[in-house]
Amino acid sequence: MAMASTGTNALCATLFFFLLNIVYCTKFDYDFVTCGSALKILNSAHNARLHSHDVKYGSGSGQQSVTGVDSSDDHNSYWQIKAKTGAVCTRGNPIKCGQTVRLTHVATKRNLHSHHFQSPLSRNLEVSAFGENGEGDEGDNWVVVCNDKYWSRNEKVRIKHVTTEYYLHMSGDTYGRPIHGQREVSAYPSPSDLNYWQAAEGIYVKPTEAKSRRTTSDDDDEEDDDDGEDPSQQRRHSDIDHDEF
Repeated sequence: MAMASTGTNALCATLFFFLLNIVYCTKFDYDFVTCGSALKILNSAHNARLHSHDVKYGSGSGQQSVTGVDSSDDHNSYWQIKAKTGAVCTRGNPIKCGQTVRLTHVATKRNLHSHHFQSPLSRNLEVSAFGENGEGDEGDNWVVVCNDKYWSRNEKVRIKHVTTEYYLHMSGDTYGRPIHGQREVSAYPSPSDLNYWQAAEGIYVKPTEAKSRRTTSDDDDEEDDDDGEDPSQQRRHSDIDHDEF
């Protein structure tokens, strides 16, 4: 019995330190959204995540629809942060407030997009997913509107379309079939409580330790090195520093 008890205690201790090591190794104390990260983006007013799928609008542009879903575990709600059209950004660099980015839908590799078509329900501007393999046009560019230097994972931001100057928005209108219960995502002409968004679950790419210690004046801008990131591919944990939760 003593030997069994000793063995059990040793096993428990080993398990404890193993779990402690996991917590320590996956602790992510970098608070910003970064280039190359693949994340879900939560609308603060409706607690719904920005979502897309290979379902086309039946009106307007006929492009791939973008909606909001309540579920937190839908794999079709991941978006990768990339530089604006025609530019590149360094993987792991924090996204600056006021920086222009693309958001590429990981599952279909089409970019979050807007234009002057009307949205189906609210009659705001339509938001779609556009392009092939991450390549689209200037309608894919969005500015991150926030108050500090960088897009913080803990703060609400607005996402403003460059061409139309409208804001990514969720009115609360919901669709019927074939996407019953999903919420309309549109673009709205002015700031509103309905167009606040926050970073949620995702794979957040960290800068290297050396880069994280550099002064903010040394940060790369979005026109610098190509990150070569493809988050739709499975990666080993040793390939990149990240936090997944």
